Amino acid sequence: MVGTRKIAAGMLAVLAVLLAGCLLLPGKFGSDLSLRRDGSFSFGYKGEIILMALADPKDMAGPDASATFTPEPCFDDETIEKRPCTKDEVDKQKAAFDETQKGAADKKKQDADMMKAMLGGIDPSDPKAGDEFAARLMRQQGWKSVIHRGNGRFDVEYNIAGRLDHDFVFPVIEKMSGVAPFLTVVRRTDGTVRVEAPAFSTGGAASPMMAMMQSMGGLKPDSKDSDKLPKAEGTFAVVTDGEILANNTDEGPRPDAGGKRLSWVVNSQTAAAPTALVRLGNEAA
Repeated sequence: MVGTRKIAAGMLAVLAVLLAGCLLLPGKFGSDLSLRRDGSFSFGYKGEIILMALADPKDMAGPDASATFTPEPCFDDETIEKRPCTKDEVDKQKAAFDETQKGAADKKKQDADMMKAMLGGIDPSDPKAGDEFAARLMRQQGWKSVIHRGNGRFDVEYNIAGRLDHDFVFPVIEKMSGVAPFLTVVRRTDGTVRVEAPAFSTGGAASPMMAMMQSMGGLKPDSKDSDKLPKAEGTFAVVTDGEILANNTDEGPRPDAGGKRLSWVVNSQTAAAPTALVRLGNEAA
């Protein structure tokens, strides 16, 4: 039993670090991508993003380093009935408790230091961490509005336009190299563009969060604890005047003023991340 508790606590501690530094997740949102044959593009995202390092950290905590000692009951070896503990037994319990607490405190500090490093210097225990993260985003191109609503939840508006003479990834956050992408747009030399939105999915292994949990032998898709995890909920669309070669929408391309539109509804039933392959030209811009 003790070994199982230690393993579970260790998994939670590792998970806390991974969630804190590596994953920024979408909440409720609307997003659209425009791809033009001349190589120009525009992208918008409006809604929620969730920084897991600040999202209800008590649910991700390991052993409580501030717990107080309470002696466990002692039992007679023969009758297996509860009996008063001897001073020596209580002292041994207290010594074991103190050792566990010291280890928990040391581990908590190590995890906090690692989280801070992963967040590029932002201390998640600082009450102003959310405002600091918002200010960092607002220094970058594309972020029009970033408002911290508490518990790591931000209301944001992001819009950017340019030319696809290089790959595009959203989001890219200064000093945070481990953020899992919501969207990638990869331009190939044959003039095609591959669009993938790995974060716009919450079903089973398709979700980065769920895949990580399952790989650790933890949460299952139908687990009650899975309800504690943020889930993406929104819409994503690609509009293009190029040739749509492949996509995984339910309805396929639809007519649009800008050419053709691919649409995805993202919710708890979305099992596969949105993907599309579009030909824009004969060669890279």
